[in-house]
Amino acid sequence: MAFSSLRSTSSSSVLNKLRLCQRSISAKASSSPKDKDRERLMFDSERETADLTSGISRPLSDILKELNKKVPDSLIKFRHEPNGFSIKYIPWHIVNRIMNLHAPEWSGEVRSITYSSDGKSVSVVYRVTIYGTDAEIYRESTGTASVDDPGYGDPVQKAEGMAFRRACARFGLGLHLYHEDMS
Repeated sequence: MAFSSLRSTSSSSVLNKLRLCQRSISAKASSSPKDKDRERLMFDSERETADLTSGISRPLSDILKELNKKVPDSLIKFRHEPNGFSIKYIPWHIVNRIMNLHAPEWSGEVRSITYSSDGKSVSVVYRVTIYGTDAEIYRESTGTASVDDPGYGDPVQKAEGMAFRRACARFGLGLHLYHEDMS
C-alpha cells in the first residue's frame, strides 16, 4: 500500500517574517557602544539563523535529489534470515538522521496499527511528509512484524521501523538497495 500527495506551502514566508522581526529589533537599538555590540550580535544571530535554515529553504526537487543519492556502505547493515538469505538494510535511526540532514522539515506519523485476525502479526501504516519551499509531499507505506519474532523491540516497534524505512524509500532514500540484487 502506497500513497502520495503534493501540496503548496509557504515555509519561506515564515523565514522571511523571522528575518524581518530580527532586523526590526536590531534597528531599534540606539548608537551607544553597548547597543552597537548588541546590534552586531543581532546580525551575527541572523547569519547563524540563515545558516541553520539553509536546508529548510530549498525546493523539493533539491531535497529529493539528495535523498536519491547512494547511502554509504558503512551505514548499511545485514540481517540473516532463517532461510539463509542475507538482507541489506539501513537502520531506522540512520534513516532518521539522513532525513534530518537533507529534509530538516520532515514529519512522520503512524496512520494505523492493525493486528491480524489470528493475532500472530501486526501491520503499521506510516506516513512521511517532506516540506520544501515550493510544496510538500508525502509517502505512506506498510510494515508487518510477527508477534512471535524474537529479538529486540516489540512487534509494533519493528513494524513501525519497517514502514518508516519503506516510506522513506518511496522518496528514493536507500532505494538502490532494492535494485542491487537485480543487476
